[in-house]
Amino acid sequence: MSKIARAKEKGETHGFMSAVIYAQTNKILGACVLGVGGDEIISSIINIMYAQQPYTVIRDSIVPHPTVAELIPTMLESLT
Repeated sequence: MSKIARAKEKGETHGFMSAVIYAQTNKILGACVLGVGGDEIISSIINIMYAQQPYTVIRDSIVPHPTVAELIPTMLESLT
């Protein structure tokens, strides 16, 4: 969370984000978010899960700044 502008703004930079991706389909199986704005992040991830879309849809999306959700693409970019 220390890399998120919104978390820095709120003074709440401690936290953790993780997602489990099924390698054969690239779909998100679940996620864990501990920290400020976790509800915002989980809502974004749940939308992709319910739409049954690969994680690349949210990884390649444009996320508004400053929001906590803007770290989602960064979290997922290392999977390529």
